Amino acid sequence: METKALVHAPQDSGVPESARDFGVAGRVVVITGAGQGIGREFARQFAAAGAIPVVADLNIESAQAVLAEIKAAGGRGMAVKVDVGDRASVDAMVHATLAEHGRVDALINNAAIFATLEKKPFDQIGLQEWERVMRINITGVFNSVCAVVPVMREAGWGRIVNISSDAVRLGVANYLHYVTSKSALIGMTNALARELGRHGITVNCIRPGGVSTEVDRTVNPTLERRQQQLAQQCVPRSQVPADLVGLVMFLTSPASAFVTGQTIACDGGLTHSS
Repeated sequence: METKALVHAPQDSGVPESARDFGVAGRVVVITGAGQGIGREFARQFAAAGAIPVVADLNIESAQAVLAEIKAAGGRGMAVKVDVGDRASVDAMVHATLAEHGRVDALINNAAIFATLEKKPFDQIGLQEWERVMRINITGVFNSVCAVVPVMREAGWGRIVNISSDAVRLGVANYLHYVTSKSALIGMTNALARELGRHGITVNCIRPGGVSTEVDRTVNPTLERRQQQLAQQCVPRSQVPADLVGLVMFLTSPASAFVTGQTIACDGGLTHSS
């Protein structure tokens, strides 16, 4: 009986050298909502890794304070005031970035309304509040993507990372506007990945769990609820912003060139499928 040897393609066949590059040094990374919380940690850690974070926030004083932290640690960056719900403001942010650095390599869509929201039944959410959440959490991402994609398309390279939430998978009650807005980012990620992949631009989404930050929330989970959640996690401890850094850096690095259209949970295993 004749035996045919299995033929394997060379290990490096068709794989660019950059696929082994996990670094972000020298990359210009726009981070919206970077004046506090998760965005602040992203900006600080990207700067520590040699990237140039654009600390974009509606509160320019907070953005400047984060930039001061970065510079005090020997890093580079810039602070820009932006209202992501306003297309002109977003365009101005990108123009300022190009004027200073001449490029935009990555966009992290982190800005969102959450901490100031009050839990309430869906039929008690006023239309004005609903539309405000959608304007920032969904339209703000759309505005930001529209502003950076022409630059990335011209360069033939780009990374876009959208920050969703485990609230989508858990179906958290009394936050319908927030859960709806973060659900939309998953669909937006999938569709944009289809449109932008041929231009060398990847689009992915991260779904964090309940991250403990310095930001005060209008409504905090009870101790009992926190203990229940920790018991359901595979890694039974509170999540902190640093837990997201490795994943977001990978998704903005050359090494993630073949990863796109993905929503990746980073929640200590809270929502993993068995």
